[in-house]
Amino acid sequence: MAEIHSLSTGRLPPIPDDLTVPQFQLDTIDPTRPLRHANIPCLVDDASGRQIYFEELRERTRGLANALSSLYSIEENDVVLLFSRNHVDYPVAIWAVHRLGGVISPANPDFSRSELEFQLKATKATHLITHPDVFETAVSAAQATGLSLDRIMVFDVQGASPTKLTTVDQLVQRGFQMKAFSERKLRPGEGKTKIAFLSFSSGTTGTPKGVAIPHIALIANVLQLAAHSKVNENYAEWKDRRYRPGDVAIGVLPLYHIYGLVVNLHFLLYCAMTVVVIPKFNFEGMLKSIVRHRITHLMIVPPQAVLLCKHPAVKKYDLSGIRYIMIGAAPLTDEVNEMLFNLFPEAHIGQGYGMTETCTVTAIWSIDHKRGMSGGAGQLLPGVVARVLKTDGTLAGYSEIGELVTKAPSNALGYFNNAQATKETFIDGYVRTGDEVKITPDRELWVLDRIKEIMKVRGFQVAPAELEGTILDHPDISDACVVGIPDEYSGEVPLAFVVLTIDAASRVKRNPSLLHEIRQSVLKHVADNKIKYKHLAGGVEFVESIPKTPSGKLLRRVLRERAKELRKAPKAKF
Repeated sequence: MAEIHSLSTGRLPPIPDDLTVPQFQLDTIDPTRPLRHANIPCLVDDASGRQIYFEELRERTRGLANALSSLYSIEENDVVLLFSRNHVDYPVAIWAVHRLGGVISPANPDFSRSELEFQLKATKATHLITHPDVFETAVSAAQATGLSLDRIMVFDVQGASPTKLTTVDQLVQRGFQMKAFSERKLRPGEGKTKIAFLSFSSGTTGTPKGVAIPHIALIANVLQLAAHSKVNENYAEWKDRRYRPGDVAIGVLPLYHIYGLVVNLHFLLYCAMTVVVIPKFNFEGMLKSIVRHRITHLMIVPPQAVLLCKHPAVKKYDLSGIRYIMIGAAPLTDEVNEMLFNLFPEAHIGQGYGMTETCTVTAIWSIDHKRGMSGGAGQLLPGVVARVLKTDGTLAGYSEIGELVTKAPSNALGYFNNAQATKETFIDGYVRTGDEVKITPDRELWVLDRIKEIMKVRGFQVAPAELEGTILDHPDISDACVVGIPDEYSGEVPLAFVVLTIDAASRVKRNPSLLHEIRQSVLKHVADNKIKYKHLAGGVEFVESIPKTPSGKLLRRVLRERAKELRKAPKAKF
């Protein structure tokens, strides 16, 4: 089997290769796109309830583009770094820079100064837009890299301490009175090469790398998702359609991350839905927002799914209005999947799979089924071609295991100013994902684990995610991460870092001796459910939290280092 194509019944329309992202999002009349009625806001500010409608978004983008052009001289290929929490003007800033031919590089607002310096230098950013919460870090990093303070702007946040920097809203208001900017128009085919974003990969496999994403990539992924999901088609009764104009989605995913940027923002706005913008994730705060704004759609990551299933606060809130839950950015275990299915029996629930290098979604659960297959990552989107590469270099057949390699119109161009990394990952139009998978004859994608994270115990392969799923089914455990530690006899043995539930932690605080009982219970729980070589021979360690990337991926490398400190390689036992 050389190539695997999508079985989706959705028909992918022609993908425009001469439009920028804002031209596609704000200017193009597409007969296949749902009509946004005048009373449906695009964005809602979670804290204030402020509603922003389509024409206001368009006008604010125009005003900011005018000001950035006249006052900051932003021009072709200038890189503007967005160092900010979610904000209703976040897309305005993106689209204004794109209108001028510039490039956006989103950055994690929780970066330290040195991490932000790294991205500023790597992108050669000429301007920076920040958030009051992280203003001091932004200024410090800018000064360290030689970026002048008069090239820094700040988003407006009610109640935030004033700064001497110009705010985005001030620029928008001034821009309304200014001479119109000269918009960058793309030539036919230029959308395939003109960079729109420099989005950085998670860095779990080394130094973070800037992924060069052209305008067509985001546009293509939006259209792929729309085709797969039959957006604006009468394929089912209204109550059963997955994306409907007027539905309201939570916008808690960080917009600097590719999942939040493409799916939670651009795709949902394309679907004529409303996105409630939340600056920073707080679980109980999210529950309150769901009730307050009558949220219907959740775009979340696995740690948030675990909280929905296990956090005691959930019982205090009426979540019956939720009709759709998508889990992405990292695999979700079968156990948590089943918990979600039971908690929301009427909702559409499933997983999606993608990565920054593919400008997001490669697969998502079928539109023909309300529920995705438990543990499955979904079916390939229209336009995606996949290969599964075995360790011996040959191509796998159905249900055989190997590395997923994909080609799609949404693929990125490569890594910015990193020819060697590009050569290793972007090969003949395909992207090597680094994920071990299998694809079954029904074209369902099953992500087994990161290839580098697979443990070998006595010659047998052991996937950490499999053990984590089992551990999370234990009533006293709310989160888990399994790593391999050296063993003289077995090569490696699994060690589990676990987080107690609130209830279990409270019991242990009253009676510390219970900790030993819970440890033994977890060991027995895994032993009762898994073959012997998968037992937690490395033991169980209790931690307050599991380190993760903002997208929800476990930072195993951090815990591997901690495991080295806790353990020395055990002597062989015969």
